[in-house]
Amino acid sequence: MAPYRLDVVTLAPQAFAPMGELGVIGRAFHAGRAELVLHNPRDHASDRYRKVDDEPYGGGAGMVLKPEPVFAAFDAIPVCGRRRVLLMTPQGHPLQQADLQRWATDHDQLVLLCGHYEGFDERIRTLADEEVSLGDFVLTGGELPAMTIINGVVRLLPGTVGSAESLVEESHSDGLLEHPHYTRPAEFRGMGVPEVLRSGDHGAIARWRQEQREQRTAARRPDLMQRWQQRFGADHDSEHRA
Repeated sequence: MAPYRLDVVTLAPQAFAPMGELGVIGRAFHAGRAELVLHNPRDHASDRYRKVDDEPYGGGAGMVLKPEPVFAAFDAIPVCGRRRVLLMTPQGHPLQQADLQRWATDHDQLVLLCGHYEGFDERIRTLADEEVSLGDFVLTGGELPAMTIINGVVRLLPGTVGSAESLVEESHSDGLLEHPHYTRPAEFRGMGVPEVLRSGDHGAIARWRQEQREQRTAARRPDLMQRWQQRFGADHDSEHRA
């Protein structure tokens, strides 16, 4: 089976070096489950100075990433199976766990376009299938959002995480936050592990964990709780009545 291919167009390829040594993500790359390929637009610049930016038309502060080297770098990337092209921009839709699951499941290749400088030439947008943001703030470039997506997608690939069950129960996997976790010792500085987790009653443990997920989501993320109730509330209520 071919590795999941991740192509990144970036002016800072050195920023991605640590990913090859990053715990389970690094092991996934070494095991051939995923492949990371970096493309620097400077390598495709046409002038002797490898210029990739210029002043904006109409004036204004900062420099704008030119389209020619970005398009040239993009055109050099082979299409491998089911490809999706993502543009990192604060104007994109906020990244969600469902996006990571969709890209990991429905695609074999992601191309991540990282902006830089004041911004990028508007025509670069035409390359992307989706525009993605980490939130309502601005960074110096798209490298950190791209690394976040790579981490989130690779960990969902089969074989990356030891227990597939852990991916099902974690926060945001089905719209709820994750339940609390405890390990030894049973007592620590006056704080004890809930008795139900030490009972050995797997049914009671499952019910407690679900209750904790709902309570924690309602308290910390009422927006998520509202969406979850709209999606699953009726079925969930009928299960409780049963």
